[in-house]
Amino acid sequence: MFTASETPLVATILLVAVGILGWGFYRAKPYGKLGILAWLQSVVLMTPWLLFFGLFAAGIYINIAGVLFLLVISAGIYIYLGKQLRAVGQDTILRQRAAQKLAAESPPEEKPDEKVQSSEPSAQLQTKSIAIPSEDLTSIKGIFGIDTFFVTETIAYQEGAIFNGNLRGEPETTHNRLSASLKERLGEKYRLFLVENPQGKPVAIVLPSKNDPPVMTVGQKVFAAILFLATIATCMETSGILLNFDLFANPGRFMETLPIATGVLLILLTHEAGHWLLARRHQVRLSFPYFLPAVQIGSFGAITRFESLLPNRKVLFDIALAGPAAGGILSLAMLVIGLLLSHPGSLFQLPNQFFQGSILVGSLARVVLGSALQSSLVDVHPLVVIGWLGLVLSAINLMPAGQLDGGRIVQSIYGRKIAGRTTFATILLLVLVSLGNPLAMYWAIVIVFLQRGAERPSLNEINEPDDARAALGLLALFLMIATLLPLTPSLAGSLGIGGG
Repeated sequence: MFTASETPLVATILLVAVGILGWGFYRAKPYGKLGILAWLQSVVLMTPWLLFFGLFAAGIYINIAGVLFLLVISAGIYIYLGKQLRAVGQDTILRQRAAQKLAAESPPEEKPDEKVQSSEPSAQLQTKSIAIPSEDLTSIKGIFGIDTFFVTETIAYQEGAIFNGNLRGEPETTHNRLSASLKERLGEKYRLFLVENPQGKPVAIVLPSKNDPPVMTVGQKVFAAILFLATIATCMETSGILLNFDLFANPGRFMETLPIATGVLLILLTHEAGHWLLARRHQVRLSFPYFLPAVQIGSFGAITRFESLLPNRKVLFDIALAGPAAGGILSLAMLVIGLLLSHPGSLFQLPNQFFQGSILVGSLARVVLGSALQSSLVDVHPLVVIGWLGLVLSAINLMPAGQLDGGRIVQSIYGRKIAGRTTFATILLLVLVSLGNPLAMYWAIVIVFLQRGAERPSLNEINEPDDARAALGLLALFLMIATLLPLTPSLAGSLGIGGG
């Protein structure tokens, strides 16, 4: 049973969940079987979340094994529905192509000369304002064809042009063919984007390559180096605070701070190495990381910019997930090893309330330390503290907002519109949480002023990541919430965390 204070929370969770699912069904119904299958995929993705956090708010705890079981079952059903969705979608595409072919073979209703007279002046008006030189524009138009992308309209857009028309092939294959043809004709002078317009129809956009993301200047690299040195200092100060002294007031004791500071820095660098390795694999350039020093936990992570265009949303997902995955796995390993090495007389004595601050940390500690968590002070190995700090760093960067890793993951899976909504919701939630935790306000300010905008579109923005990537994204976001969400007092008591 849950207490009276927890009843509104349970009711809110259920109402929000039912509202989201009902709204999704309403939006999906007009699209027939295709829409219903897509809606069911959303239901499957939300089910583990609803079960875990709904039961958690009600005072019923599902252990780690149960959570993993739910995630595996959910991922399996999600992949199955994805196969059904692609099969139905393929049938729809074939019907559309057949209809287009029949329409093309049918006799025209107006005379050819009349059609030319009516369309030619419009085309002249459209091309006059296009910034692309006429010779280049003629070459660009030559890359399109009836078997790739059939252009029906050309309009000016920034320093390039938008080509409206009909996509005739598979998006990834078509984009590769068009990009290769564009490069063959005009070299590296232009970039071709395949995106969806506000009506959800594919359009091709060609922009000059001078609009590619800028490379870091020397001054920016120097500033990044200064921030990294400041982060080393704050990691050492954090270590000193954990050891009950102020390093800035006692600089002679800096050697004592090195073990913990080194562990935190190792997690930070592993996080950035994950981004860098996947970016290099996909031939994407990254800027130097701008580390965000913080005395409270050493650092809030780093801001990393893309210095080249991303080929597709799959690459955005891979690079975004690689950092928190690498840092999170290392942090989790440190936490578990530290718990296993903990014994009476270990270096740190933590209040048992410490383990109530995170569902994930509290659950793992309960499994390993058992009844020791009922003591007012719990002896733990330093790796427990380092691992916990690393998990918090990874979780903060997985928040689904802007250009944080979590925001990039949401954008890669669900698109820019949904990413914008989750960014707004995350900032709003941080503002509310900041009423009790000032650190949340600090992070909300960082997002608003530095990282609130979505990443620029990929060259091929139409193809979505596959089902396996979507399932991994679900797992990452789930672990983020499990790390940052605290245990309720009643649930902590039922788990034997506290008392004594």
